[in-house]
Amino acid sequence: QVQLVESGGGLVQTGGSLRLSCAASGRTASAYTMGWFRQAPGKEREFVAAITRIGVRPSYPDSVKGRFTISRDNAVNTVYLQMNSLKPEDTGVYYCVADSERFGRRVNEYDYWGRGTQVTVSS
Repeated sequence: QVQLVESGGGLVQTGGSLRLSCAASGRTASAYTMGWFRQAPGKEREFVAAITRIGVRPSYPDSVKGRFTISRDNAVNTVYLQMNSLKPEDTGVYYCVADSERFGRRVNEYDYWGRGTQVTVSS
């Protein structure tokens, strides 16, 4: 199993940037596909980004493509989400996720979830 702890959330103005981090402990992070989802109040969880075990083939939905970048450093068991040009609609709780077998965009494709970190973008 792997435990995931997110950090780096906060309040930022429209157009600003934040970098989220997710520290993995337990089994080594390199054994897992890792990614990020987010959930805005009253909405379903939404896929944000994913990256393969060796850090290639990042995947993004159109809503964040060109603004967000996922990366990972397996040497320190950490995955990052660099978020630029933030918009109010990016507001939500951001969850780090991991899975040992799958690489997808659906909630049920990830077995491990962190507790989330709040991102608020003010207009």
